Amino acid sequence: MNQLVSPPIRPEYDRVLAPFVEAPVERALPLSVRLWQQGWLRKGLIIAALALLWEALARWQDNELLLPTFLATLSALVDGLASGELLERVQISLTVLAQGYLAGIVLAFLLTTLAVSTQLGRDLLSTLTAMFNPLPAIALLPLALLWFGLGSGSLIFVLIHSVLWPMALNTFAGFQGVPETLRMAGRNYGLKGPAYVLQILIPAALPAILSGLKIGWAFAWRTLIAAELVFGAASGRGGLGWYIFQNRNELYTDRVFAGLVMVIVIGLIVENVVFATLERLTIRRWGMAR
Repeated sequence: MNQLVSPPIRPEYDRVLAPFVEAPVERALPLSVRLWQQGWLRKGLIIAALALLWEALARWQDNELLLPTFLATLSALVDGLASGELLERVQISLTVLAQGYLAGIVLAFLLTTLAVSTQLGRDLLSTLTAMFNPLPAIALLPLALLWFGLGSGSLIFVLIHSVLWPMALNTFAGFQGVPETLRMAGRNYGLKGPAYVLQILIPAALPAILSGLKIGWAFAWRTLIAAELVFGAASGRGGLGWYIFQNRNELYTDRVFAGLVMVIVIGLIVENVVFATLERLTIRRWGMAR
């Protein structure tokens, strides 16, 4: 009769390991890699390369009337800022831009709120955007001058047109993409109408809304500069567009390029400071964007 054999029992023991303190937990990256990870540095290098290319091309062409050098343009820009003329033009443009931009945003939200609330609102939004979104805002300037006269009202009218439709389309697309789970949660809490839009739809659709704000800003800024070329020539005053137009007539090409550089600088500041900060404090902080 076979007897059951018990399995061998291995001796147990504890081995004390020395604490792991010999090597750093994080590996230090090389200085070149850390510098390259800085977005402001990469963008600055791109701008510096474009400036060098501009300077080389202008010196090769050797015609200040057609293409001034980057250094000459920078000198004209500094002179315009020091004299205060360029700052005054910038203030005029930004004041009008803020009025038209904010009015367009408010109207876009009202139209989009109506669209998400009723079928008639959705039909109204789709019909109006199909009609007026392809229409260039600057094409309405002659009518705006007839309706509102030679004042800021004409510019604000075309700015509202340039902001309203892309903002409404992006906002409505963001609302349409809100998950049904969030919609049901809002309905379970009894939210309806504006409260439902403000507390459920807008936070969930914020990435699309920010995209609409960026597109609306870009459309409004370039529309304003183009409109001021006409508006300023008609009224004898204006912002950056009139500054560019006036110096072009007097053949101060370096000042024309200084005005264009100022337009670009303002665009870079708004895009990389204002909107970047807004995204960092909202959608990136909430994990809605990478």
